[in-house]
Amino acid sequence: MQVRIITDSTADLCSAPRPNLTVVPLTIRFGEQEYLDGVTLSRRGFYEKLVESDVLPTTSQATPYDFTQPFRAAEEAGEEVVVITLSAKLSGTYQSAAMAAGEFPGRVHVVDSKSVAMGAGILVEYALQLADRGLGAGEIARELEVQRENIRLVALLDTLEYLKRGGRISKAVAFAGGLLSIKPVVSLENGEVVILGKARGSRQGNNMLVQQIEAAGGVDFEKPLILGYTGLSDALLQKYIEDSAALWQGRVQELPKVIVSGAVGTHAGPGAIAVAFFRSPAGKN
Repeated sequence: MQVRIITDSTADLCSAPRPNLTVVPLTIRFGEQEYLDGVTLSRRGFYEKLVESDVLPTTSQATPYDFTQPFRAAEEAGEEVVVITLSAKLSGTYQSAAMAAGEFPGRVHVVDSKSVAMGAGILVEYALQLADRGLGAGEIARELEVQRENIRLVALLDTLEYLKRGGRISKAVAFAGGLLSIKPVVSLENGEVVILGKARGSRQGNNMLVQQIEAAGGVDFEKPLILGYTGLSDALLQKYIEDSAALWQGRVQELPKVIVSGAVGTHAGPGAIAVAFFRSPAGKN
């Protein structure tokens, strides 16, 4: 039986559209204007609005109904389904998918990625690879629940402004951070955002990203890997790739790069860079 992979629009994917992949969009609002993430508002369009708008955008989780529709379509096509959502600790989207799956017992398998953005994206890419190998939905879901524990997502934020606008830090701290060029380095642990440190300037921040990859035990180059950036330019990401060339040279022909989804960019702001990878088996404890 063919397997359909379904995810939400916060997952950053680098592969071309696939006939067995469905993306359920979250909702983004700028004031009174409402958009479907990646459908009625492109990622580049989102960052144009983010820079121009005086209003901090908000996001809404996907509803059970949003999932029920593609589940029903898959059932009618005779397909099994594996759903991969962003971390249940960051959004109610996982609960919405699980609730909708209750109407399709045994046919729909819902997996909490315990990550977001490229972290969820590489799990989706891996699921597509497993489907191509002919694994069933149940087998894929079980493998994903094992491998999600090996995913590492590390990001360097370019500015504290959007954390301030979201009420996460004080105006005084944001102002001081701007003067000192302090850039927070963040990650996800157990599905929740954690701050790993603060770098002074992009070079130190890039070094911290490299250190975090090394601390994780290195990259499993046999599995998907994605780098991403927020905003309208990938210049900062390109600089990071140059600074960390020793990590990639001779191991990958090309580094997959994406623009981070608007739903995630709302909180990161423009100018952030991130890398998501599966840690190397040789580096596991």
